[in-house]
Formats: sequence, C-alpha cells, structure tokens
Amino acid sequence: MSDSLDDDLHHQRLAQVARLLRESGARRVLDLGCGTGWLLQLLLQEPRFETLVGLEQSGELLAQAQLRLAARPEAGGGRLRLICGSYAEAQPELAGFEAAAMVETLEHMPPGALSLVERRVFAELAPARLVLTTPNHDYNPLYGLAPGEFRDPDHRFEWGRARFRAWAQGVARRHGYRLRLGGIGEWHESLGQPSQLAIFDAGPCP
Repeated sequence: MSDSLDDDLHHQRLAQVARLLRESGARRVLDLGCGTGWLLQLLLQEPRFETLVGLEQSGELLAQAQLRLAARPEAGGGRLRLICGSYAEAQPELAGFEAAAMVETLEHMPPGALSLVERRVFAELAPARLVLTTPNHDYNPLYGLAPGEFRDPDHRFEWGRARFRAWAQGVARRHGYRLRLGGIGEWHESLGQPSQLAIFDAGPCP
C-alpha cells in the first residue's frame, strides 16, 4: 500500500469518526488506543468536547501524543488527559463516558484477548456511543497483498466483512447496543471499502 493512499484513508477515517462523535452530542470522549494523538488533535478543535481522554498502552506512542498535544492552547485547563494503559485492563475511572472511539486498534490485540476486550469496553466502560474502525481484509488484494497477508506487521488479525459483521452483531446483542455498520474509503463493488466501521449506541432497538 502506498504512503499516499494510506495517508488519504487515515484522514478520511479521522474525519468520519470525529463527525460521528460530534453527532452523538457527547461532551466527554475517550480515545481507546489513541496512538500518537491524531484523533485527539482533531477533537480538541471542537469546543463542544469538554473532556478528552486518550488511553494508549505504548509509552513511546503516548510520549509522541504528549509532544503533539501538550503545547496546544486548546488542551489547557484540564480538558485533555493522556493515560498509559490498555483497554484490555480494568479502567474503572473511565467508565460511563458519553462517547468513545477505537480507530484501527482492535486488530493489534491477540485474538484470544477479544472476549476480555469485549467485557472491559462494552460491559465495564460502557460508553453511550462507541465508534470503531478496523481494516477490511477482503479489500487487501487491491493493495497488492498476498492471500492471508496483513497490512501491518503488528496486526494480529484482520477480518473480512462477514466475520466483522458477525462479531459486531454479537457484541451489540450481548451488551444491549444498537448497531450500524458501514465503511470508509473508496468503494469496490465486490470487495467493499478499505476500512470497516461499526457504530454502537447504548439502548435496545426501537
């Protein structure tokens, strides 16, 4: 995958996730697996977000986020908080936020940890809205990748659309969320879009 294509998709993801967080009406937002802070930087530009918390298990990435964000005037007054930790671990102080994002982070978790991640995020943190993106493995041939090859060597898995749909539907059913599925990036008639999108909203279907 070329750097230019990857950068373009990255910006599309951030813009889409930020829009969905704005539409939720949330004032307090978690970025679970915030990496170097790109989404937080975008959200800081929105005065409606009163509290922004980034959680990242990599100390190196979190240090980069700190450098990126600490000097920004919008981050003052206690509005932004960065925490070194994992959403696969108990984080009781982060429970009950109005919205949360998981942008291209789930696929970095070992598959055997997904049931634990589900419990920590959806049962314990239980944000009112969670916006999640992850690669669409079906789309990888368009990037010149071989069957079974992942987009990043740090990815522990990548799901095609059917597998992702089944997982997201199961999570929503088990934890009382409404679910909308979609995609981000250029559409292909048989392979879908390069990024998969799931929007989980608390509460049963009307």
